[in-house]
Amino acid sequence: MSELIKVTINEQDFEVEKGARLIDVCREKGFNIPSFCYYSDLALQASCRMCLVRIEKMPKLQTSCTITCTDGMIVTTQSEEIEKAQRAMSEFLLANHPLDCPVCDRGGECELQEMIFDWGDVEERFTEKKNVEPEKFLSPIVANDPQRCIVCKRCTRVCDEWMGEDAIEAGNRGVNTVIGTYGGWLNCSQCGNCIEVCPTGTLLDGVYRHETRPWELDQTITTDVYGSDGMQLSIGSRGGLVHRIVARDRYVNGLNGEFLDVKARFAHEFVNHPDRIKTPLIRYKKGGKLIPATWDEAIHFVGQKLTESGKNVGVVASPRLTNEAIFTLKRFAKEVVGTDNYAVSDRYDLSVFFDNLSAPLATHKEIRKAKTLVLIGGEPEEEQTFTAKQMRQAVRNDGAKLIIVNHTPIRLSAQASQFIHINPNSYDAFVLALTDSANDDANAKKLGIETKDLADFRQTLSETEGDTVVMFGGDLSPQAQSVLANSADAFDGTNAKVLFHPLPLYNNSVGANDLMEGKKSLSEVLKNSKALLIGGSLQEADTNLLANKDFIVVQELFETETTKYADVVLPAASFAEVDGTFTNNTGFVQRVRQAIEPVNQSKADWMITTLIAREMGADFGYNFSATMVFKAIADSVSAYEGLRYPALKDESKPVQVKHAISAKKDLSKEFDVLKSNVEKLSDEANKLTATPRVGHKLHRLTTLTSKTAQFHLLAHGNPKPENLLVSPLVQFNLDGTPRTETADAAAVGVTDRINLKVEY
Repeated sequence: MSELIKVTINEQDFEVEKGARLIDVCREKGFNIPSFCYYSDLALQASCRMCLVRIEKMPKLQTSCTITCTDGMIVTTQSEEIEKAQRAMSEFLLANHPLDCPVCDRGGECELQEMIFDWGDVEERFTEKKNVEPEKFLSPIVANDPQRCIVCKRCTRVCDEWMGEDAIEAGNRGVNTVIGTYGGWLNCSQCGNCIEVCPTGTLLDGVYRHETRPWELDQTITTDVYGSDGMQLSIGSRGGLVHRIVARDRYVNGLNGEFLDVKARFAHEFVNHPDRIKTPLIRYKKGGKLIPATWDEAIHFVGQKLTESGKNVGVVASPRLTNEAIFTLKRFAKEVVGTDNYAVSDRYDLSVFFDNLSAPLATHKEIRKAKTLVLIGGEPEEEQTFTAKQMRQAVRNDGAKLIIVNHTPIRLSAQASQFIHINPNSYDAFVLALTDSANDDANAKKLGIETKDLADFRQTLSETEGDTVVMFGGDLSPQAQSVLANSADAFDGTNAKVLFHPLPLYNNSVGANDLMEGKKSLSEVLKNSKALLIGGSLQEADTNLLANKDFIVVQELFETETTKYADVVLPAASFAEVDGTFTNNTGFVQRVRQAIEPVNQSKADWMITTLIAREMGADFGYNFSATMVFKAIADSVSAYEGLRYPALKDESKPVQVKHAISAKKDLSKEFDVLKSNVEKLSDEANKLTATPRVGHKLHRLTTLTSKTAQFHLLAHGNPKPENLLVSPLVQFNLDGTPRTETADAAAVGVTDRINLKVEY
C-alpha cells in the first residue's frame, strides 16, 4: 500500500497518497480546479495556466497539474488573487477566438464556453483585429477551424502518446501558432481522437459536421460493434437517426476513456443506410429473385422448410452478433433441431486457446501497467487498436519492455525494446523454441534469427519484476496455440505474474466461443448440412460451400455474398437497435443498449430465431425480453454464472467472466505436430522488410464500413484534394478518382478566403 501523507486544502485536512498529483487530489476532494491542457494519463503540458493554486511557502501561484503532494502541504484553490489570474488567462484565450458559438459544432459542450460562462463577466480588452483563418479539411473525416484553437496541445499529445503517429503538431510561434500537419493533409490512421479531446471546435468530425446541435441528441451508452477490445461509446441519436458516435468518457467513465478508432467513431452510417434490408425476402424457387414478404409468411415458410429437413439442419452464428443472439442460435440447434451441428463463422478459432489457458486474461489496465509485453504475431495497431494504444503508453510513459515476434516489421516494432524478425510462416518454430531451449541453434535457423535473440528474450523475461503479458492470435497453428496457452511457466520472471491476452478479430469472438461450447468447425457444419440457419454472414472465402444446399435462411442487415445463396433473408437489427451484451478480449461482459427503434421491419437476431423456434413448436420462455435471454445464459453457462443486466450497468467497474484456468497438460501429440511442422520449414527464406502502410486493415471496405462514404476515399489511398476548403467528397469519386465537374469549386483557393479580410 502506498504511503499516506497529510495535505491541507482550503483549511480542510486530508490523507492522500504520497506523490499524488495535486490537481487530481483537489478534484477528488470536491474542489473544482479549471484546466484545458491537463490530462491525467498524458505527459504534462502546463500551457493553459488555468489550474493555478496558492501553496504556502512558495513565492508565486503554482500550476497544480505539475505539483505532486508532499507531507504538510497547505493549499488554497480559491481566492481573489487566484480568480484574477484565471480571469486574465481566460481573456487571453479569447483574444483571437471567434464568438461563433451558434454555428460551432462544439457549441453546448465546449469547455471554453463553459469556463467563460462560469466566470460570467470576463473583460475583453483586446481591440486588435483577430487572426482570421478559413475553416478547412485535414482529411476526409477531420475538419479544422484554426482560429478557435487555444493551443492546449491535447491533440498533439494524444497523436504522439496514444497513437504513436505524430501526424498533427503545432506550427508557427506566439499568437500565430496553429494546429496542423505537414503538407496540410493527414495521412494517418484517422482515429479522430484529436477531435474527441479538443476542448473547443477547432477539430471537427467531418462525418457529423453541421448536422445537429449537441443538446438535441439523445445519448445512449453502448459497446463498439467492430473491434474485440470492447470500447465503450455513446451514440448520439435524434428522431430515429444515428448522427454521431463519441467516446463514452465524455459522459461517463469507460474502460477506453476518450479513445476510439476510426471505425468505432466514424463508420456508423450503415445503421440508417438506404440499402438496409427492409422486409423479409423469399426466393420461391432456386435461381429466382428474392421477393418481399410479410413476417408471418416468411416465418411460416422457414418453419415448414426446416421441419422438412429434420436433423440435417446446420446452424451458424457470426461473431458479430450479441451473446443473446448466439446463445439462442445454439439453443435452436440443440433443442429445436436436436443436433450438435453448429459453428461460428470466425477466421480465428479461440477454442484451443481457452481449452489450454494456464494463466488469467489480462485486462487493458494490466496491459497499461505491465513491465514486459510479449507480442507474437498479430497487428494490434490495425485490428485491436485500444490494446495497441495501451501497449504504446506502457512503453512510452512507464518504460515497459516490449518484445515483438513477427515476420513483418509492423509499426509497433518502432516502440519495441526487442524486435525478433522471423521468417514468414515460422511462428511454430518460435513456440517450439520457448519450450525446447536445448535446440536453440536449430530453431533459430528455422526462424532466420541469431541464437542470441532467443537468449536475450529469455533474459528479459527472467529479469522482469511485475506483470508479463503475452499476446498472440491466429498467426499460430492450433497446435502452437495449445502449447503456448498452456505454457505460462515459460514466461516466469523473478517476481513476475504472467497474463495472457488473445487477439481475436471481431467484437464478440470471445462471447461466441464461450456460448458455442461443443461447436464444430464451419467447414464440417456446412458439409454435413442440407439446410442452414445462418445468423449474420460467412467470410467471403467460405460462401462457395453454400452451393447446392436444399434450403438456406440468413438473418442480415444487407444483401451480401451469403444472401446470394439464401432462400429466405430476414432483416436483422443493428447494434444500435437492440439490447444485449458483447464479451471483449479481456473477458469483460459489456452492455449493448438500444438507441433507436429497429429500422424498417428489422428485428433483433435472437428474436428472429425465437420466432422460427415457436413456429416449429418450441418456446424458449424469453417472453420477448433480452433480460430473460441473458438470464438463461447465466443459468446455463458456467463462466457467466450469476450475472444479470443490473450487475453490468456500470461499465467503469466491468465484470470479467470466469474462464477456467487449466493445469499443465500432456500435450505430447501437439508437440509432435509442432516439431513436424518446424522440420518442414525451409532454412532459407526471404524476409518481409516493408512496413505495412497505416490503415491497410483499418480502412479496408467491408459490408459495414463501405456504407460511410469517407471510407471509400481512405481505402483508395486518401487522395489530397486541390482545395482544402471544400469537402473531399465533393472533389473525388468514391474510387478516389478526381471529379472533373467540380472544377469551379476547386478553383477557390485559401488566398481567396483570406483576401476577404473578414473581421470579427
